[in-house]
Amino acid sequence: MTNQQYQQAIDWLFAQLANYQIDGQKAYKPGLDNIRKLCDLFGNPQNQLKMIHIGGTNGKGSTSNMLASVLQEAGYKTGLYNSPHLIDFTERIKIDGENCDKEFVYEFTQKLRNLPQEISPSFFELTTIMAFEYFYQKKVDYAIIEVGLGGRLDSTNIINPIITAITNVALDHQDVLGKTIEEITTEKAGIIKSHIPIISGAEDSVVRNIIKAKALEKNADFIDATSIENDYASDLKGNYQQKNIKVVLALVKELQKSGLHISEKNIEDGLLNVHQNTKFIGRWFEFSQNPLIICDTAHNQAGLEQVFAQINAIPKSKHIILGFVADKKIEEVLQILPKDSIFYFAKPKVNRGRHPEDYEDLLKKSKINYKIFPTVQDAYLFAKQQLKKEEMIFIGGSNFVVGEFLEKNLEE
Repeated sequence: MTNQQYQQAIDWLFAQLANYQIDGQKAYKPGLDNIRKLCDLFGNPQNQLKMIHIGGTNGKGSTSNMLASVLQEAGYKTGLYNSPHLIDFTERIKIDGENCDKEFVYEFTQKLRNLPQEISPSFFELTTIMAFEYFYQKKVDYAIIEVGLGGRLDSTNIINPIITAITNVALDHQDVLGKTIEEITTEKAGIIKSHIPIISGAEDSVVRNIIKAKALEKNADFIDATSIENDYASDLKGNYQQKNIKVVLALVKELQKSGLHISEKNIEDGLLNVHQNTKFIGRWFEFSQNPLIICDTAHNQAGLEQVFAQINAIPKSKHIILGFVADKKIEEVLQILPKDSIFYFAKPKVNRGRHPEDYEDLLKKSKINYKIFPTVQDAYLFAKQQLKKEEMIFIGGSNFVVGEFLEKNLEE
C-alpha cells in the first residue's frame, strides 16, 4: 500500500458516506439497525471484547484517555476509540497510544466498498465496525469506547460493556438530541445496561436523578463520582479535568472490584502521563510556553465557560482565535468571552464552518475588539505578529479550528 492508496481510501470514506463531523445534522443516522447488520457481516467482533463505554456531553474524550493511560501503566493492552480526529483519521482508533495501522484502514476500506446494497451505513457506523474489528484482530485486553453522539441510538450502543460512565450532561446538539436538559440526559442514559455498573460524573441534580432512575430500572449499580475525594494531579492541565479524574477513579475502583490489578502507582503514573501514553492532545493543550499558546477543543456553552474562566485567571493580555460551525449559538458565546482581549475570527475549513461575516452584526453589537480572517492559519500568523512580551494566544471554539492549527504548526 502506498501513501496515495491510503489517502484515496480515506477520501472515499469521506466522500461516499454521510459524515456528521463535516455535514452536521443531515448526516446523523440514529438507530442500531445498520451497525447490527455491519457487525453481523464481520462476525460480531464486539462480542469478543471486554469493553468500557463512556458517554457524556463534555469530558468523555479526556476521561477515556486518562483511563486508557492508567490501564496501560497497569500492563493491559488497551484499545481506545475516540472521535472526532484532529489531524489524521487513524487517531480515532488506537492501541496503547499508537494510531491504527494505515495498512489495516486501507484493506478494511476495500471490504467496505463491497457491502450489500441493503446496508447503507454512515461514516461513523463504518469507523465503529472498523474499530471493533481492529481491536479484535489485535487481541486487546480492554477496549474503551467513546460514544459518538447522544447514547441510546449511537452506533457504539451495540456493545455489551463491563462498565459504563456518563461524565456529565449539558445543552449541546439540541437539533438531534432534544431541546431540554431532561431530554438530552434521557438520550445519554440510553447506554445504561442491565446489571452493568454506571458511573455518573453529573453535578446537576436533575441530570443525576435521571441517570440514577435509569440505573434502578436496569438493576445497574449507580456510582456517584462527584462524591469521590480527589488529590491526584494530571498532565492534562484544564481545571475541568479535576471533575473528569473523579470519574476515572470511580471507573478504576469498579474495575479493581472485578479483578483487575491496578496499583496506586499505576493510577498516579497513568494520570500524569496521558500525553505520553495515549498521544492525546487538544484539551487545554500547551502548544508553546514562550510565548504561551494554548488550544482547547471546547465548543459548547458549558465547555467554553470553563475554558474561558481559566483563561481569565491568567494574568496576561490575550489574543483569542475562534471559529465556529453553523449550528453554534454565537450570541451565547459572545456573552462569556474573556474580558480585555483581542479577538480573531476565522471560518473552519469544513462544510459546516460558519464564515464570521455571517455573524459580524453580532460582533459589532458586542463591542469587542476583533478582526476577521479567511483561515485559522491567517488569523494565527497575524496574532503572532501582534504578540508582545507577557501576552498569550488562545485557539479554540471548535475541534476543526484546533485541528487546522495543529495540522499546520505541530510539525514546525
